[in-house]
Amino acid sequence: MKKSLIYLDAENIRNSIDLLEVAELVHGKGEVETYALCIHQCPKEAYGKFDVIINVQDDSIQTYDVLNITNCLEEMHRKYTFDSILIPATHIGRMLAPRLSMRLHVGLVADVTAIDHIDGILEMVRPAYSGKIMAGIVNRGRVPIMMSVRQNIFAYTSDQVKKTLSINVYPTSVQASNISLLEVKVKEKTKDIRESTVLISGGGGVMDQFHRLDELAVELNAQVSASRRIVDSGIATRKIQVGQSGNTVSPKLYIALGIYGSLQHIEGLKNVENIISVNIDKDAPICSLSDIVVEGDAVEFIEKLVEKIRREKV
Repeated sequence: MKKSLIYLDAENIRNSIDLLEVAELVHGKGEVETYALCIHQCPKEAYGKFDVIINVQDDSIQTYDVLNITNCLEEMHRKYTFDSILIPATHIGRMLAPRLSMRLHVGLVADVTAIDHIDGILEMVRPAYSGKIMAGIVNRGRVPIMMSVRQNIFAYTSDQVKKTLSINVYPTSVQASNISLLEVKVKEKTKDIRESTVLISGGGGVMDQFHRLDELAVELNAQVSASRRIVDSGIATRKIQVGQSGNTVSPKLYIALGIYGSLQHIEGLKNVENIISVNIDKDAPICSLSDIVVEGDAVEFIEKLVEKIRREKV
């Protein structure tokens, strides 16, 4: 039985738990014993999903004390000898993963978006060259397998309820830290396109009229997103970009307006229930993925659909 350690980021528990799917893809379903490492106390939603939960008990460790959290991860690996260590590619995860890989003298594959096995050899797929290509990186048996995993790519959907063993650990590797929490500023929560059920997304075909997407978004109670071309042109912010170098989204409905649909954009669409594409080029790559394709001008489509919705409301 293989052993896999997953770091649970307290600020992103759902995506951390989803790494259970990655552990099963790496080692095989039913072939891996899963461990979760939590700083202070593990959230209740993790119980029943992991075989073992390790609660690190040390009040001196603060949220962004990456050096001491790395110390704890290293100490637990020395104790349990894990076959894989999986870390969510969150803000803190991206600081932890390279530090830990250096400590353990193993390679790190960052921002993994897919897992494959070719002739029995593990292949981890990640975007490269600013999302222009997908690179397959192989592991020929070196352990532990280490990777950080991009958010919203994998989903753990098993309804199996495990009898979780909870262990409180008092680490010996924690050192006096020069990091202290001075202030917590509560930022007003803004809408996140990754949480949207309906997305209206614009590409080069609506570049001059991108603001018109807001009209349709209001009528459909949706959010607006953009392709990389729109973002690179300075019309929209990176925050609403869909694609490998932006966000990965999973809405119930994705309306692609004037989007060509390059590989880097398509890789940002995961588990989308329905895709409607509007494009003057019916052979654009995005059209091959779409449930409905409208061949025509995207701006004209917006005008007519908004008009029809408003007319039917009266």
